Amino acid sequence: MGTRDSLIQVTDLKKHYHMGAIKALDGVTVDINRGDVMVVIGPSGSGKSTFLRSLNLLEEPTGGAIVFDGVDITKKKYKDAQGNMVKLDIDKLRQKMGMVFQHFNLFPHMTILENMALAPIKVKGMGKAEAEEKALTLLDRVGLKDRAGAYPIQLSGGQKQRVAIVRALAMEPEVMLFDEPTSALDPEMVGEVLDVMKGLAKEGMTMVVVTHEMGFAREVGNRVLFMADGMLLEQGTPDKIFGEPEHPRLKDFLAKVL
Repeated sequence: MGTRDSLIQVTDLKKHYHMGAIKALDGVTVDINRGDVMVVIGPSGSGKSTFLRSLNLLEEPTGGAIVFDGVDITKKKYKDAQGNMVKLDIDKLRQKMGMVFQHFNLFPHMTILENMALAPIKVKGMGKAEAEEKALTLLDRVGLKDRAGAYPIQLSGGQKQRVAIVRALAMEPEVMLFDEPTSALDPEMVGEVLDVMKGLAKEGMTMVVVTHEMGFAREVGNRVLFMADGMLLEQGTPDKIFGEPEHPRLKDFLAKVL
């Protein structure tokens, strides 16, 4: 695992809709440390995805703070090291946070290699040859180098999701956010995607994973968060959460899913 210093501090995070009638997030406070594999579990509609999407401001919080690399990203401006007020560059920030969704979001008219090299070239200004070389190395890592010239339609769901993961890695993020990355897959393809994620965890990549895969949460996570009704009701090690749950909602949830 990586070092245990804090990477993201979330304080009293809120996301309300309809003038506060719907509380998708209702005061979530948690620290995400470097090297954490934090797995977020809970019933549907509990705020898990809203929490994850708030971390890179795909959802704009209604209240609270998210401090990432020392900067509160919920503020439009912040003070730099010299004490000057600087405008937050949300695109630059998102480069440090890789995001993998349920659906793969690959460009259908581009080959896998072109999909992979696009952001490093366009966003990071990397040369085409370097970006493609790096992309091939990453594809090789997930066993898909031989599919570099294929189009997304020619790949299985599991292969597309593996490409989506390494495409996010091509930007060299500090943290990877996974929003139910296996929920759109056929059951026999789930394992191949989870294996890639297990490999990342072993290498010390900081990860926040919203998932229904309790086996993954138990085996790979070092911290598990249980959310319900927009609130973080319990957190702890997998042994603690699965072996000695305390909150009645957590006990009830585990009785249904295990």
